[in-house]
Amino acid sequence: MAVIEVTDLRKAYAGQTVLDGVSFSVEEGEIFGILGPNGTGKTTTVECVEGLRRPDSGTIRVLGLDVGKDARLVHEQIGVQLQQTQLPENLKVWEALDLYASFYARPRDWRELLEEWGLADKRNARFGKLSGGQKQRLFIALALVGNPKVAFLDELTTGLDPQARRTTWELIKRIRANGVTVVLVSHFMDEVEELCDRVAVLDRGTVVALDTPAGLVGGEHQMRFTAQADDLGDLAGLPGVTGVSRTGNRVVVTGRGDFATAVTAHLARHHVLVSDLRIDKRTLEDAFTALTGKSF
Repeated sequence: MAVIEVTDLRKAYAGQTVLDGVSFSVEEGEIFGILGPNGTGKTTTVECVEGLRRPDSGTIRVLGLDVGKDARLVHEQIGVQLQQTQLPENLKVWEALDLYASFYARPRDWRELLEEWGLADKRNARFGKLSGGQKQRLFIALALVGNPKVAFLDELTTGLDPQARRTTWELIKRIRANGVTVVLVSHFMDEVEELCDRVAVLDRGTVVALDTPAGLVGGEHQMRFTAQADDLGDLAGLPGVTGVSRTGNRVVVTGRGDFATAVTAHLARHHVLVSDLRIDKRTLEDAFTALTGKSF
């Protein structure tokens, strides 16, 4: 069942197109990623879906509701963590949760959220005194205090140290485990690969790919080595090989299945000596480069 359906979404500012026909759907219970570099329209897309920004054209339905016509009903059933969220420095943790709970007709007990997200001992701490990881825990709790069916998390781990990022990933998995559909906006490849069931890749305001992370990667590997010989024979014609590139003495062969065995046997037959050989699995960043023609 699709809980979000976006069709032909378009948005421009001062004549400059930001979204150019964005379409995708989000299934119930999944972590759905929206991936792309800064400036590709990720946040604008999500803000339109949340009802915080009005698109120029297109249709958006969330939980069966038209976001434009039923914004109040939609807001009662979603939780949002914005890309840039700040609270007054002197606001206490419990005060923030109590305030946000007052915005909803049927909120969760914020005292339970304090315990659930490891903030019980920070109940009376002021926002300005929290660490980066503690602030992110609070933002997640605030996004969940309305007991939402869908949670939007926009660039949740930006600025966190590696350990705090990993901890936050586990929290996001817990949100989904509790029955909440998650829309995760990110520009971190490793984050999307770790968390997302499916991902929409945005480039210049358009969805250029929509698949699982594994599907985008495509199961390909890269074999890299240095070769002194000028003539390597027909590597591109070997079984499983999908691409060959060479820069000077450095050679990169891309392929599927057991292509590496075919390549090494071919080089041996042609008496080509190689060094610095390694085989790398194709990454999501490689897939993005192939889709857009530019580095992430």
